[in-house]
Amino acid sequence: MKNLILSSLFLLGTISINGQAGRSNVLQNLEQNQSVQENAVTATLKSSSRLFGAKDDLTTVILIIPSGSTVEVIDSDSTYLHVLFEESEGYIFKRHAVIKQAPQQPSRNQTVRPEQRTQPVQQNEQPQQRQEGSRFSLLENKYGSSIAARLMTGKIWKGMSSEMVRDSWGNPIKINRVISNNRIKEEWIYNNSWLYIENDMLVEWGARRR
Repeated sequence: MKNLILSSLFLLGTISINGQAGRSNVLQNLEQNQSVQENAVTATLKSSSRLFGAKDDLTTVILIIPSGSTVEVIDSDSTYLHVLFEESEGYIFKRHAVIKQAPQQPSRNQTVRPEQRTQPVQQNEQPQQRQEGSRFSLLENKYGSSIAARLMTGKIWKGMSSEMVRDSWGNPIKINRVISNNRIKEEWIYNNSWLYIENDMLVEWGARRR
């Protein structure tokens, strides 16, 4: 009888210890997930921007992200941000957004020093904002505010000048030029697109075949 009572007490103690260990693991997982969410990198759009399916093909537009929207940044390079907006994943121009990163939370055994509370990300935003404002001002002086806003978002349209194309998409990687009967016909080649320009005016464009 005593052996039965001792066995029962031992079994109850084991179950209690396992339950506490399970609750500890759950709390630890929740803390880790919370830490990941707090350190997520986001960006706020300063102007509406197209979400591209491929960053080297400007014809693969998924949707237009409105100005002021917040996106989750997955990766970035010097020109594009790889982002997640709602349930759509793609690329936007880096110049259209301001990156914000939540400050990392210190561990329980780590003491935060006063100099660690600075926010270099926000300090770096000011030169970028000034650069974007300067570029918009230059385009606005050349073409007016309406066309400047369209060029800032990387748009093209039939009838725009070759200079507008450069201000919107940048320089092509190659230009094929033919001069015939006082007409200058040019084919501008980009990574995954081609543009047909005749007498300094955009006439047609399409996807580049490999």
